[in-house]
Amino acid sequence: MTVEPIQRRKLYQEVLDRLMQRIESGEIGPGSQLPSERELMEVYGVGRVAVREALQELARSGIVEISHGERARVVVPTAHLLIDQIAGGARHLLRMQPETLDHLKEARLFLELGMVKLAAEKATPDDVLRLQARQADHRASMVNLDQFMKQDMAFHREIARISGNPIFPAIVEAMFGWASAYYQSIVRAPGAEELTLSEHQKIIDAIAAHDASGAVKAMSDHLTRASDLYRQANL
Repeated sequence: MTVEPIQRRKLYQEVLDRLMQRIESGEIGPGSQLPSERELMEVYGVGRVAVREALQELARSGIVEISHGERARVVVPTAHLLIDQIAGGARHLLRMQPETLDHLKEARLFLELGMVKLAAEKATPDDVLRLQARQADHRASMVNLDQFMKQDMAFHREIARISGNPIFPAIVEAMFGWASAYYQSIVRAPGAEELTLSEHQKIIDAIAAHDASGAVKAMSDHLTRASDLYRQANL
């Protein structure tokens, strides 16, 4: 029988656990302020260092936000906030292990094919009009490549919104942010702008016709072409 030794815990971890219990139970709800540092010190019988370390850990986890001169406040959870919490780690991973980019592209393809299928099934006439507006904004941004990239993301994010799942738009935006260098090399390739717009129009047409299989094919062709272009540029 293997017996694990009992780990000694630091005081801030105890404070952290007790604060988390109060937050998870709803005693301190989203948007509410935590007690002051002095109150926490008195309630838990610990010093200021333990309280501050616990609060900083909560802030790093995205559970509370700390503003200078104010008590820590429990963050109102959103999909964007959840994705933002892993953004720094994702970018660091891509820098340290560039081969991870292939996994990211595979994940994006899997996700966007599912989203565009849902969009084709659910799109209303107003949704199609918004997609056409995104396409017009995208074309107008051709004079500014930085804006062209942002409008490219906005187009894909609009499809994610139409799919009906509020988490999807946040994921799409995050993927663009994590692999921005990869997308820049594709968008800025000579002649890529017109090709991108043409492929986007095929996707819009399929969504407008509620042609789910056609929308999936158009999106697959678009994303696969982008990956092929990236590989050719980096041979």
